[in-house]
Amino acid sequence: RTRMHFQWDWLCLGVLIINSVTAETENEETLDVDVEVEDFDKQSQEADVDRDISSLGIVYQTPKPTGEVYFTETFDGVLAGWVLSKSKKEDTDDNIAKYDGRWEVEELKKNTVPGDRGLVLKSVAKHHAISAMLTRAFIFDKKPLIVQYEVNFQEGIDCGGAYIKLLSSTDDLNLEYFFDKTPYTIMFGPDKCGEDYKLHFIFRHKNPKTGEYDEKHAKRPDVDLKKFYLDKKTHLYTLVLKPDDTFEMLIDQMVVSKGSLLEDVVPPVNPPKEIDDPSDKKPDDWDERPKIPDPNAVKPDDWDEDEPSKIEDPDAVKPEGWLDDEPQYVPDPNAKKPKDWDEEMDGEWEAPQIPNPKCETAPGCGHWVRPMKNNPNYKGKWKAPMIDNPNYQGIWSPRKIPNPVCFEDLHPFEMTTVSAIGLELWSMTSNIYFDNFIICSEKEVADRWAADGWGLKKLVASANEPGMFSQLVTAAEDHPWLWLLYILTLALPVGLGVLFCWPTKKSDEDIDFKKLDVSKPIPKGELKYERDELEDDEIELEEKENEGTAED
Repeated sequence: RTRMHFQWDWLCLGVLIINSVTAETENEETLDVDVEVEDFDKQSQEADVDRDISSLGIVYQTPKPTGEVYFTETFDGVLAGWVLSKSKKEDTDDNIAKYDGRWEVEELKKNTVPGDRGLVLKSVAKHHAISAMLTRAFIFDKKPLIVQYEVNFQEGIDCGGAYIKLLSSTDDLNLEYFFDKTPYTIMFGPDKCGEDYKLHFIFRHKNPKTGEYDEKHAKRPDVDLKKFYLDKKTHLYTLVLKPDDTFEMLIDQMVVSKGSLLEDVVPPVNPPKEIDDPSDKKPDDWDERPKIPDPNAVKPDDWDEDEPSKIEDPDAVKPEGWLDDEPQYVPDPNAKKPKDWDEEMDGEWEAPQIPNPKCETAPGCGHWVRPMKNNPNYKGKWKAPMIDNPNYQGIWSPRKIPNPVCFEDLHPFEMTTVSAIGLELWSMTSNIYFDNFIICSEKEVADRWAADGWGLKKLVASANEPGMFSQLVTAAEDHPWLWLLYILTLALPVGLGVLFCWPTKKSDEDIDFKKLDVSKPIPKGELKYERDELEDDEIELEEKENEGTAED
């Protein structure tokens, strides 16, 4: 029985370790977020596909929009319509102010889809600016705005952005002079510096009273965005603005943030109706003290403020064996004066002090002093007890007055018309890949566009994913302690097989016991006596059963 318990303990341990390894692998492969998955077109879902890309016979075809669009760009053909900026960034040193960062059109470095090319930011520590006019301007009226594009941080990202700007339609818009101060209506996309991973959605709102523009920032997503920036895969970024003044931000067709343009942006679109009166001042006699010392309290006559908090313990006794005449430290008898010691320059040489060896075995050395203890008569400085302040008026705050710049915009969706798209970026990492821009109003059009572009990249990347063994090795490189779990996991089947299947060796006690049973003769008298006892027991049992039947 003890052996069986031991075997079951090993079996339970094996199951726990296998579950730990499985859980760790799954955690490495999935985001620790809870996102809402959109019900996108089935054509964008690439599930249960053959892992062998060559057997799939994938042939890339440049995506074509299936409905009304305001702008599309695949970068597969001639790079027409895109304009490099000749401007300079303001408030920056002249040696880095120019927008001279290099752009190239090329295929992905990994998980390449032959024929599929994208726009790639190539320079490090330089300003980049490139823009293009929309096919037709987007007017914010009764149709939703959907902006969608792909980004791949092919070398990860240290510090830099991959966001886009939808440029406002103005009479003086000149793409050759596109720079950081060029008016935009919307800024959207990923940005990262240090350990701060952001997904921007910023829109510029026009104050109807002053005509000035203020930036409104959507609240940060509640999900962990880190994996999207570091896994070196192509990700799909989508912004949806609806005429009902709501928005959604999606990554890889998963909603990572959504809200209201009226309630979920900072600062709010509409200012408060009332504000503090800047001319209002707190009166000098305003009493904000909820408690005050009792003015009628009197210090007791026996209250002695001069009593110390600690006194010598009068009951303390010097320990027996205390060495009063021995110092705690003595000169080191083994120390020698250095040969280069100059008494005229260095003074008289003295050996360094060491703990007195005689004190090591004694309770103490030197002059004995009574230990201190708390003074039972100590009361400290007397203070009057606190009572409720009868003149308490509460915490003062200035009076409210109508906000002179108050306005109410119930439909912030009605933003400034957009007529161009631009990328104005700085990055400390090169080879940031952009592809398949689309601006439209119909969800089905954006979904179909995603299926023909990003969906194909996702399929190729999925087919090129390493096998389970490679994933386990990668996980162990990040968490070296997993090697121990792997070794135990591989050793467990062997150990369990030995425990359950290997023939057990009979102990000497079992053999001796069986030998004694076999070799011990049974006399005929004993055999007959045991047989008679067995028959008597059977008769007694039958009688009890008959009695029970009769009672029923």
